[in-house]
Amino acid sequence: MTAHDQMRAMLDQLMGTGRNGENNKFHVRFNDPKVCKSFLLSCCPHEILSSTRMDLGECPKIHDLALRADFEKAQASKDYFYDLDAMEHLQAFIGDCDRRTEAAKQRLAETQEELSAEVAVKANNVHELAEQIGQKLAKAEQLGEEGFVEESMKLMEEVDELRKKKLEAEQEYRNSMPASSYQQQKLRVCEVCSAYLGIHDNDRRLADHFGGKLHLGFIKIREKLTELEATAEKRKEEKRKTMRDRDRDFEREERYRERHREQYVGGRELDRRSKRHRSKSRDRHRHGDRDKDRDNRSRSYRSRSRSRDRDRRSHSRHSSSSDKKRDRD
Repeated sequence: MTAHDQMRAMLDQLMGTGRNGENNKFHVRFNDPKVCKSFLLSCCPHEILSSTRMDLGECPKIHDLALRADFEKAQASKDYFYDLDAMEHLQAFIGDCDRRTEAAKQRLAETQEELSAEVAVKANNVHELAEQIGQKLAKAEQLGEEGFVEESMKLMEEVDELRKKKLEAEQEYRNSMPASSYQQQKLRVCEVCSAYLGIHDNDRRLADHFGGKLHLGFIKIREKLTELEATAEKRKEEKRKTMRDRDRDFEREERYRERHREQYVGGRELDRRSKRHRSKSRDRHRHGDRDKDRDNRSRSYRSRSRSRDRDRRSHSRHSSSSDKKRDRD
């Protein structure tokens, strides 16, 4: 990764997908099902165990530092309960690793020479002391690199004491079995990361193992799983309560919308009826006015007709009286 890419990743991690108004390269939000919820909580095995002997390859879901920053910002105002999704993911992964560990133990039991109960106890004692030396030595080196010199020196003193105990345990183990059998490498499976450890491994080899990325990665995963499982029941109950509240709110909103819709539809129907009534009233008034005009025209016509008839009769009487007068003359 170039320096430019590293700076870009740091900005994404700090500011999220919305920096400079741009979208993330995957064009999804952190709550999309395609986004790895374990990655958002910084515990995805694909990321933790990358570049180790048990590299799982690329995660099938999306990993993006900007989406993690968006999630952390959104989580402050709303609980998404992604810790339960991450717990299920880690449980499946650790369960598979534990099955491989048991299978490796079974293979060792079938291939290695079986030891008596007394010798097996002494061999296990040597293994346990060797593991303690390796763990403390790796921790002392880490503290020294971080600048905690005094703490590192105290751990080295404890390592020296464990080395003395280990020498005594090895001597007891050697005396309890034939020399030919003692020279054979007795392997043991690491309970944390399923790696093979030998009873004759030196301190440097053990320190490299216990301070290596693979072993520390498995420790991180197992500790995270233990932490999530400790609060799982409480978180599940909180999730159920939250979901019930959301369903109740949703039903309340649906009832409100339905009631509002009925009122709106009813109001529209009343408006329609009112408009229809007013339209009919206007039509009746219009028809009434038209009838009145027709009646008035009819009465006017009849009145004119009667007037003309009277005029004709008057004219006729006048004409007859004139004729009679003319005849007398």
